[in-house]
Amino acid sequence: MQMGMVVGRVTATRKDEHLTGAKLLITQPIALDGSMLPNPIIAVDTVGAGIGEKVIYVAGSMASRAVQNKEAPIDAAIIGIIDSVEGMKTGG
Repeated sequence: MQMGMVVGRVTATRKDEHLTGAKLLITQPIALDGSMLPNPIIAVDTVGAGIGEKVIYVAGSMASRAVQNKEAPIDAAIIGIIDSVEGMKTGG
């Protein structure tokens, strides 16, 4: 699992039929300290996340397990909305 920040939404009028009704969100990976990491991804939203929210997402084969339609070609899925992160100290 990884942390990210939802930074946008993708609208695709033509897409694989197994993705019909799926909300696609642009997710920027973030470090434990909240700093932005490179290479945003497009993830299927399974929890009702919105722009500006910190989320938990999975990528690769685990992402397809997060949706009901196992035939959907999914490489990343948002599986949680982060309320807070506690107890982690980063840096020296």
